[in-house]
Amino acid sequence: MHRQEFVLPITYIYYPILAALQVPINLVAIVILYRGKCGLSKCITRYLVAMAAADLMVVIFDVICYRTGYIYFASTVLNITPVCRVNIVLFKAATDCSVWFTVAFTFDRFTAICCQKLKAMFCTEQTAVKVIGTFFTINCLTTIGIYFSFGPRYVINNVSWGCIHTESFNLLLGWKIYAYIIYFWNPLLPFLLILLFNALTIRHILVSSKGRVRLQAGNIGGKRKDSEMESRKKSIILLFAVSGSFILLWMTYVVNGIYGRISKNYYYSGFNDPLFVRQEVGIMLQLFSCGTNTCIYAVSQRKFREELRNGVVCQFAQLLKVIALGKH
Repeated sequence: MHRQEFVLPITYIYYPILAALQVPINLVAIVILYRGKCGLSKCITRYLVAMAAADLMVVIFDVICYRTGYIYFASTVLNITPVCRVNIVLFKAATDCSVWFTVAFTFDRFTAICCQKLKAMFCTEQTAVKVIGTFFTINCLTTIGIYFSFGPRYVINNVSWGCIHTESFNLLLGWKIYAYIIYFWNPLLPFLLILLFNALTIRHILVSSKGRVRLQAGNIGGKRKDSEMESRKKSIILLFAVSGSFILLWMTYVVNGIYGRISKNYYYSGFNDPLFVRQEVGIMLQLFSCGTNTCIYAVSQRKFREELRNGVVCQFAQLLKVIALGKH
């Protein structure tokens, strides 16, 4: 085996394991957050539930139906060209929703922390619902064109199988412009916006913290507890954890896209091509991000951990009851 061909066999194991872990993880996150007992505002909860639901759709349509399906069920209906094209549109729309819900959440926390005048107007449950609905609609509309950019990879007995970009997609100016717009919309613009909002938030926190330290120094020797800063702590930790993990896990994918468009080198010659290795690693990291938010909630949010523990204990108690009834 060539020294770089190790990536392809890893994908055969990686995607099924990823699906087996991320489906229950996101379902658990949706249930716990939807109950609204994690001590988070309704506005934040709306964004987090939307992000978990979008991540779940990415896992279903991309990890399971597209990648795992192509590896293990290449001769099934999943790989027929019309089904394949629909599936690509669905996971692309779900991915865009997941990314833009993360942007919306980041902007919401930036507004709450840095823009007190806009907080009352923007950081509300009603606004969160409208923003989520708007991004959902936009992402569904922008991905429709992707369906027509793919054609059959091969034809057997008059049945079209697989998906590959059509010749017109690679040659016509209109398709090239559409491809650049799609890439700019996701992931380039969201990536830049998340970096910007986090940089502005960090700058605001540093400036305001210095001012508060000076004020606290004159209050009983500086020993009085700053309740406002304490209340912000939970929100800030959650913001930086969610957006930080997004930036780290999407970094390789974004850089690959920028490099490909600058070098005009989009296609690899084989599975041992370094371009294939970079692209596949970028996709694997990007899809891994679909399950990280729940782990972040569990680590950073005490009440989320309590709800998770209570749920596990409750289910275990029910299981014991069923076993006891079975014995009787």
